[in-house]
Amino acid sequence: MRVPHIIRIGALVLATTGFYGYVGQMVPQKEVQPPQETALAGDMTTADMVQVGRQIMEGKGFCLTCHTIGKTGALRFPDLAGVDVRAMSRVPGLNDVEYFAESMYEPTAYVVAGFPPAMPPINKPPIGLTDQEILCVIAYLQTLGGTPTVTLQTKHHYNSGAAAPGGAPAPAAAPAPGAAPGGAQPPAAPKKGAQLDGAVAR
Repeated sequence: MRVPHIIRIGALVLATTGFYGYVGQMVPQKEVQPPQETALAGDMTTADMVQVGRQIMEGKGFCLTCHTIGKTGALRFPDLAGVDVRAMSRVPGLNDVEYFAESMYEPTAYVVAGFPPAMPPINKPPIGLTDQEILCVIAYLQTLGGTPTVTLQTKHHYNSGAAAPGGAPAPAAAPAPGAAPGGAQPPAAPKKGAQLDGAVAR
């Protein structure tokens, strides 16, 4: 007895669907949750910041999606093992805090040889870490080859701290000639095309 062609096609479809359904159930299922928001207390110690920084790197910051710690071979981005030692002298004039800050706020300012300039600024969407969260990440990175020194009050070039590399605070602006002591002068109207507000990253 010859089985009709349409029945054979139907049986093949059912068998194929059943097979792939069975294989699909064998694959471990992983539920992906949105990254948790990090609550930063104002009295956090540097040790607390180190722990939070690691959590941010594994979660909200997505750092360990591309970076590794202690691996060799073909890597997407530089391995971070011992990174604090390199950070202290990687870019002339930048200490480790300034180097890490530049690497996160302006990652294409210096690109390690052999790697693409593909890292996004992590203080902007889609990652969007806050200045305080980035300080926590810096605290953790300092433990990779060094001793963490940052606090939530640490200032650098990108969080209204140092205006020049090396962590030196920006000099105060001299008062305008003829200004009354302690008095405020009304701001002059900006010229067309003049940049307003904020320091210009180098």
